[in-house]
Amino acid sequence: MLILVRHGESTGNADGLLLGRIDAPLTQRGLTQAKAVGPSVAGATRLISSPLARARDTAEALGTGLPVEIDDRWIEVDYGEFDGRPLGLVPDEVWTRWRSDPDYRPPGGESLCEAGSRVRSACEDLFATDGEGARGPGAVVVVSHVSPIKAATCWALGLGDQGAWRLYLATGSVTRISWGAEGPVLSRFNETPWSEPG
Repeated sequence: MLILVRHGESTGNADGLLLGRIDAPLTQRGLTQAKAVGPSVAGATRLISSPLARARDTAEALGTGLPVEIDDRWIEVDYGEFDGRPLGLVPDEVWTRWRSDPDYRPPGGESLCEAGSRVRSACEDLFATDGEGARGPGAVVVVSHVSPIKAATCWALGLGDQGAWRLYLATGSVTRISWGAEGPVLSRFNETPWSEPG
């Protein structure tokens, strides 16, 4: 079982920014989300994280007791010159290009196809593992970001990279991919094992 955890809310998420490689820290809400996810990943045999602090801090907050392995393939998409901009200030023509052309690369950034390729490679490596791996009796937890988790979901469903635009993924959410007789199977998507304070 591959358990994909989107990092908890970061300051960039809370401020409505397009957040790629900028290393925004978790908010208190994000830390609370991460801790609430912990019981959902109990019994995991490996814990892998994106190198960005918001993912690493989420991984630690899960409380698994496992060492955190860093895999750069799970880093967020590089939005280039648009990284860190308020979502509403990204030009409409850029959103149109992104949605219509998965090979579109913003200046200084990477395309959805490039990101999808590295994520598929990471998924295939994990599912190729026998024994204590994604295909074995234990679960591998990967703490990552919205775009890589969407790319992994599209991989599991056999969709192209543009399928990501039809998926919504909350911060602090859990997505599960298992291995079926003929390949990956999406078991659950966008679980949120936390609730807002009432």
